[in-house]
Amino acid sequence: MNPLIYKPFYRRHLPHIQPPGAMLFVTYRLAGSLPQHVVAQLLAEGEAVERRLAHMPRGPERARLAYEEQRRLFGRWDKMLDTNREGPHWLRRPEIASLVASSLHFLNGRRYDLDCYCLMSNHVHVVLTPLAIDGERYHALTDIMHSLKGYTANKANRQLGRSGSFWQHESYDHVVRDAAEWLRIRHYVVYNPVKAGLVKEWQEWPWTYCKALSDESTGSPSWDDSPESSALS
Repeated sequence: MNPLIYKPFYRRHLPHIQPPGAMLFVTYRLAGSLPQHVVAQLLAEGEAVERRLAHMPRGPERARLAYEEQRRLFGRWDKMLDTNREGPHWLRRPEIASLVASSLHFLNGRRYDLDCYCLMSNHVHVVLTPLAIDGERYHALTDIMHSLKGYTANKANRQLGRSGSFWQHESYDHVVRDAAEWLRIRHYVVYNPVKAGLVKEWQEWPWTYCKALSDESTGSPSWDDSPESSALS
């Protein structure tokens, strides 16, 4: 797949702001991992916030409120994913989690710089920085996610003996604004299994990676060397 020109703004159900070269915090989840009524409720709350912000003058106060509301809604959304006992939890299976983790490492250095990630049973948190294609273009997050999701969905469905959507089409992404926020988000990602009560120490979770704390030459899952891996290259 040819790299797409980096689009600084696009919309589907969630607002996405993607300035070139920015570090991004991305969360993607399994299809059907949240009940439709929960998704509808969260979308309605987000739309209500947007309407309220639309009546405010542009400036620091509007930006502050938008940021606070985004954090609040994301926190609710992520907590529901962590506590939802219904829906698919395919990432509990080591062979599926390994597939997803390996895909993240495979594109590291090719399309993005991988900072950290955590695989939960029904969703993935990842912090990455898209790499430059040339002096003016960067690898688009839409292209990156299409590659990650497309390859893993196809392979996982075959391993599970199923068909249909594997990943939810929509992903959440947030621009990491500064070093302080980067450290906070990285802590959030790495400690997600601890917060969910799955382990006592983050190092005990097998599907957590942090660039600053890992040696990728020895600590990352190996990539499947089958010809299909070219779908991500």
